[in-house]
Amino acid sequence: MADITRRLGRRHLRGAPTAHVRHHRGGKLLHDGPGLSFWFRALTAALSEVPVDDRELAMTFHARTSDFQDVAVQATVTYRVSDPELAAARLDFSIDPDTGVWRGAPLEQLGTLLTETAQQHALDVLARTTLAAALVDGVAAVRERVAVGLGAEPRLPATGIEVVAVRVVALRPEPEVERALRTPARELIQQEADRATYERRAVAVERELAIAENELASQIELARREEQLVDQRGTNARREAEEHAAADAVRAGAEAARTVRLAQAEAERSVKLAQAEAERSVKLTEAEAARTVKLADADAARSVRLARAEAEGAREVGEARAQAQAAWLRVHGDVDVATLHALTGTRLAENLPNIESVTVSPDVLTGLLARFGTGERA
Repeated sequence: MADITRRLGRRHLRGAPTAHVRHHRGGKLLHDGPGLSFWFRALTAALSEVPVDDRELAMTFHARTSDFQDVAVQATVTYRVSDPELAAARLDFSIDPDTGVWRGAPLEQLGTLLTETAQQHALDVLARTTLAAALVDGVAAVRERVAVGLGAEPRLPATGIEVVAVRVVALRPEPEVERALRTPARELIQQEADRATYERRAVAVERELAIAENELASQIELARREEQLVDQRGTNARREAEEHAAADAVRAGAEAARTVRLAQAEAERSVKLAQAEAERSVKLTEAEAARTVKLADADAARSVRLARAEAEGAREVGEARAQAQAAWLRVHGDVDVATLHALTGTRLAENLPNIESVTVSPDVLTGLLARFGTGERA
C-alpha cells in the first residue's frame, strides 16, 4: 500500500520497490514504475498500484475419484504480476488518493481466478483416478496437471499474471475412509508383532526347557553326591560312637577308682576328725568346769562383800536418821504452841493441791476467829 501524505493542499505519494505505481492526469500517463515518489493533486490524479512481488495463494477444495470417494486437496500456487500495465488495464488496481487503499479487491479476483482454474484441472485428473491410486500417485499427478493447466490457461497471460510454482501439499480422504484404509496396514503390523511375540515366546520356551534339563541334571548329580555324603556320614558316626564308647569305658573305670580312693580318704579323715572333736570336747568340758568353779567362788565373795557394805550403810543411815529426828524433836520441844501451829499450816499449805476458790461460811469464820483470839490470849 502506497504511503500518501498531505502538504499545503497537495498530496505526496511514496511507493514501495515491490509496487508498480501508475499516475494518470487528464488521460495522460505522468508516472509509471515501481518505487516512485512524486507530488500530485487529488482532484486531477488517477492512481493505480500493482504489486509485482511473488505471492502465495493457499487453496483447499474437494474432489471425487472414479470410485465415488471424496478427497480433500490442499495446494499452494505461487504467482506474480509480470505485466503491471496489462493487469492495471484488466483489473481494478486503482487506489484512493487520500488513503492509498485499493478501491476494489483485485487480489481476491486473482485468487478466485487461480483457484477455480487449478480446481478444474485437479478435478479432471481425480475423476479418472481411483482412491487408492490417488493416495499413492495423486499428489504428483495433480501437481503436474495443475501446473500444465495454469501454464496453458490463456486468461492468465491476458491479465498479466505469471504462475511461478505449484505445490500440492496433501490428498486426504474422509476420516472414516482413511481409518478403513489404515486398518489392513495396522493388521499386518499387528500380525508381524504377534509373530515376533510368538517367536520370542518359542525361543524363551526352548531356553527354559534347556535350563530345566540342566537343572534336572544338576539335581541328579547333587542327589548322587548327597547319597555318598550320607553313607560317609553314617560310617563316620559309627566310628565316632565306637570311639566314644571306648572312651566312656576308660572314663568310667578311672572314675570308679577315683571314687574308691576318695571314699577311703574321706573315711580316714572322718575318723581323725571325730577323735580330735572328742579330745577337744573333753578339754572344753574340763575348762568350763574350772571356769564355773572360779566364777562361783568370785560371786560368793562378792555377795558377802556387798551384804556387809549394805548392812554397814543401813546402820549408818539409821543412826543419821535417829540423830536428825532427835534434833528435830529437841527443836520443836523448845518452840511455843503458836509457832508449831504456824509451821503446821505452812507444811499443810505446801502439800495441798491447787484450789481455785474457797467458800468460808460465817459460822466457820466466826469459830476460827474465836480460836485465833483465844490462842493469842493464851
